[in-house]
Amino acid sequence: MKNKCLHKILIMIILVSILPFYLVAEDIRTISLDMNLIIDGSTALNNSKNDAFTWFNEQVVDRILMDGDKITIWSAGDRAQVIYSETVSGAAGKKAVKDKLQTLDTSGKTADFTGALRDAASRISQTQAERISYTMLITASAEVLEPAFTGSAQDLFRWFRSEKYERWQVLVVAPDIGRKVQQAAAAYMSSIRR
Repeated sequence: MKNKCLHKILIMIILVSILPFYLVAEDIRTISLDMNLIIDGSTALNNSKNDAFTWFNEQVVDRILMDGDKITIWSAGDRAQVIYSETVSGAAGKKAVKDKLQTLDTSGKTADFTGALRDAASRISQTQAERISYTMLITASAEVLEPAFTGSAQDLFRWFRSEKYERWQVLVVAPDIGRKVQQAAAAYMSSIRR
């Protein structure tokens, strides 16, 4: 009886001494990320860009981006163009991303999301398999995106998730997922035919 009680106490002491280490452990991503950020460069975003960029800085730059991740930022104004493309390196790398967002010009009459998304999809197709690709669009409203949903560009928006905020919205899109879905479906079908 005494040995059983001592045994239980010893197990409790070990658990109590080890448990705090597991409680403070963080999820650490071990695969590098390629973040593609496409921002509405039209005047429609003028009134809400500070709110949108504050959200992006807090939720993505500070929480998700890590050393070794690459971020490419497009301004989707009258003509889509890459305005920033760097690999994040420490706090200075994150500050550079935030500084670039602060100076973003939103004076375009239209927003060329189609051009930016096509360029992003092209870059994603060249991404190394061991990296995660993540594409995000920030816009003032769905109306600004409407031209991109028509014609040949609609395939780029086949898979997306949207979050709407008071004066702006963010879309996470997967312009390259069609090929991956087809490959996965083909692999599944070949596995059940055996």
